[in-house]
Amino acid sequence: MDKKQSKKVGFSAAYLVVAILLASLFQELVFRPLVIRWTEVPYSQFLKQLEAGEIAEVTLTADRIMYTCCGDTGQPPRVNNVVRVEDPDLIQRLVDAGVTFSGKAPTNALLPALLGWIIPMLPLGLIWYFGMRRMGQTGMDVLSIGKSKAQEITGEKTGIKFEDVGGVEEVAVELKEIIDFLKDPERFTRLGAKLPKGVLLVGPPGTGKTLLAKATAGEAGVPFFSISGSDFVEMFVGVGAARVRDLFEQAKRRAPCIVFIDEIDAIGQSRVTVGAIGSNDEREQTLNQLLSEMDGFQPNQGVIIMAATNRPEILDRALLRPGRFDRQIQVGLPTEAGRRQILNIHTKNVQLAQDVDLDRVAQITAGFSGADLANIVNEAALLAVRAGRDAVTMGDFDLAIERVVAGLQRKITLKPELKRRVAYHEAGHALVAQVQPDTDPVHKVSIIPTAKGALGYTLQMPEEDIYLMSKRELEERLAVMLGGRAAELLIFNDTSTGAANDLEVVTGLARRMVTEFGMTEALGPVRYAMEAGTGYLGRPDMLRQDISPETATLIDKETRRIIEEAQQRAVALLRQHIDALHEIARILQEKEVISGEEIKRLVQKPTQLTESVG
Repeated sequence: MDKKQSKKVGFSAAYLVVAILLASLFQELVFRPLVIRWTEVPYSQFLKQLEAGEIAEVTLTADRIMYTCCGDTGQPPRVNNVVRVEDPDLIQRLVDAGVTFSGKAPTNALLPALLGWIIPMLPLGLIWYFGMRRMGQTGMDVLSIGKSKAQEITGEKTGIKFEDVGGVEEVAVELKEIIDFLKDPERFTRLGAKLPKGVLLVGPPGTGKTLLAKATAGEAGVPFFSISGSDFVEMFVGVGAARVRDLFEQAKRRAPCIVFIDEIDAIGQSRVTVGAIGSNDEREQTLNQLLSEMDGFQPNQGVIIMAATNRPEILDRALLRPGRFDRQIQVGLPTEAGRRQILNIHTKNVQLAQDVDLDRVAQITAGFSGADLANIVNEAALLAVRAGRDAVTMGDFDLAIERVVAGLQRKITLKPELKRRVAYHEAGHALVAQVQPDTDPVHKVSIIPTAKGALGYTLQMPEEDIYLMSKRELEERLAVMLGGRAAELLIFNDTSTGAANDLEVVTGLARRMVTEFGMTEALGPVRYAMEAGTGYLGRPDMLRQDISPETATLIDKETRRIIEEAQQRAVALLRQHIDALHEIARILQEKEVISGEEIKRLVQKPTQLTESVG
């Protein structure tokens, strides 16, 4: 008997002893006084009452004499109990006293005895049952604390196939190969190929990693166990490792099968950074058990481990080596064709109007994940319902994209002077973006405040997916982001706090140009930033530890130089198109919104150039 079973037996025995003691007390103190309403008297007292004529009726049993007295009228008769003794004259005495007497056959005393135990045990059993059930629902079942929480899923239960997942053709091909391996292993083993032990899905949030796992379950036709990384760790030490063992025991019994661990970074963090002391940590024990189960001395035939994470940079290296996670599949943001497929899937049950162009929606949503696109479709449908329309229009999609990018619009009335400043700020962004050759086209400009805290916004929608950017394109992007501040300097000869977020983005991008991209002659083609890793949740922009103070100072100077040159470029472009700047700002103050097509028309319109204003 192992330690876990001995704990269960000890707990059950202790509970049984306590239950017996409580039942005995209940029987003696509660049950017996309620069931037995008669009292026992001496035989001598019975004879005295018989001679005095005080007894009305007598019942004789094999070992007892039970009688009632004549004076018990107007109330329930009191039954007295006498232990029967050997008395040959008893019947004659009863006859002489004129007492009505009768005999009673012996009865089985087993039923009262059982009731005396069952009745007090029943409430205790109910309390135990509901207590254990409650603990099980809250995840604190003492008897199953080391059991795995993995749920076995079949393809019919998920209802998802690879055809229901869009934009992941390359990933689906690799996953289908693993499924084919499970279904027909001889096709691969005849050439010496071995079954992969682990598949790690890596990618930004919202790209469909968990959905791909569900589709794998739908296509596999083999048992599929699904569990989250956080389900292994509890408040009790050793529970995580026990649950890992139990999970693999279940999987081995059902092999061939697939085990999917979502958010594996919850237990797979590098053991160098798990704890400050780094000794005997619960997460480390869980990870060690997982490593042993995946590729240890015990064979693990026919069990494939799938896992998903958006933080691969923090995973332990032993977890990522071949023999454990043999394949790392990158699940990136969808391309334009992939976004079109995703939109088709999510609009399958949505009533679309004739003017809806999903190709255009896919084109202007570069950089959006599958979750973002699903949110856009849902927001557009909600807007159509709110407006009382029977179908979703293209305008609903435009508003939904704006809501996802910029936030919910807030109906706040701005003072005229503040409204004028915001109008020129956004006009500056839009105009600099429009007149430069390699920037994303302007889709819409608004000076309606949003829930994200912005008093206005300029939406640029790329015409195609961007995979790399040149130095000139980055410099143009910096000028666009500084166009609002440049417009305030040009018109009001002053700046405001409205450019705070622009400066934050500009500084980060310019610093990356210096420290990561080597786009400055003063420092040369050298990387000064720390190792980028493969993280998708952002990372601090830190310099290497071995950089000298002089180099760090030069990095700051070069970053400032790039930003100042971008601002000068923005100011020069605005001076060159000052009439268009005034016209865009005027329309924004009147209508609060202007489209990209109208801005393009204003810029192309022949105007008389003006040197400067203010």
